[in-house]
Amino acid sequence: MGRVVIITGGSAGVGRAAAERFARAGDRIGLIARDAAALEDTRHDLLRIGAEAAACESADVADAEALFGAAERLERALGPVDIWVNDAMETVFARVVDISPAELRRVLEVCFLGYAHGTQAALRSMRGREEGCGRGRIVQVGSALAYRGIPLQAAYCAAKHAIRGFTSALRTELIAEGSGITVVTVELPAVNTPQFDWARIHIPFAPRPAGRPVRPDVAAEAVFRAAGGDAREIWLGLPTFLAILGEAVAPGLLDRYLGRVALTGQMSATRAKPDRADNLDRPITDLHRVSGRFVGEAADWAPSISGDLARAGAAALAALACFAAGAAFVRWRAGR
Repeated sequence: MGRVVIITGGSAGVGRAAAERFARAGDRIGLIARDAAALEDTRHDLLRIGAEAAACESADVADAEALFGAAERLERALGPVDIWVNDAMETVFARVVDISPAELRRVLEVCFLGYAHGTQAALRSMRGREEGCGRGRIVQVGSALAYRGIPLQAAYCAAKHAIRGFTSALRTELIAEGSGITVVTVELPAVNTPQFDWARIHIPFAPRPAGRPVRPDVAAEAVFRAAGGDAREIWLGLPTFLAILGEAVAPGLLDRYLGRVALTGQMSATRAKPDRADNLDRPITDLHRVSGRFVGEAADWAPSISGDLARAGAAALAALACFAAGAAFVRWRAGR
């Protein structure tokens, strides 16, 4: 019998691609999202590709009690949770001055509180099977924007920063109690998902990824591997490496660079339709699919590495550069 894997935001984008990847591995899949019709369509797709079992529950992750109830029903249908993947997201493409307080609140409720509620639901199941210890793995689908904010997505960046702090605090608590529950964050680059087709916008042109996106199945593979490994953090793609390490080394330089290029870099050449629908307050069933409209641009591979290893490698390279510079200076002085 496969593992029980619960995925929030599992009816589209990275969440749906991850559900397919876990299903192909023989896992039992539970899906949580707002749109019942899209969930049922996803469930049928999973069964067609050979999922051992698939169940779905409609719930808004911003509603804690609804999410807890959905998780309990999925546990009764599938069994105790082995892996919980928090993936549900929403965003608004707008300058800070243009986003309304209600829009700001909604993004934070889904993208941060939704992860917090999902984590609490996972802990309820995972802690219950072994008193005082428990076992299982929680996967937080994060972003390079958890380290480096960019223009036009302040609310989303704030939520991703908050998830990182929340997850770090949780890890220390689990370590302190000797728990068998572990948490991993997968920091993603831009991904070609439907978010660019259904996000609310206050910009004149249709939104697009900043830089070249990766395909959702590439991100899903990183999520799948993270769920089965022991890393505390996974970085996917060169843009993620550069954003995280660049923010650590030269945040002011990144401020100026992103201020010059990242606003126009997130807008396509196509004017936004005045009657454009968005999914901030209600789902758009017809757009629930794995990929967005940038299929021809999306990369079919990206490097991935543990965050700890990436930091150690960067530190080693910096030390080597300092040593080389010192040796060169000594030779120069000797030559004089």
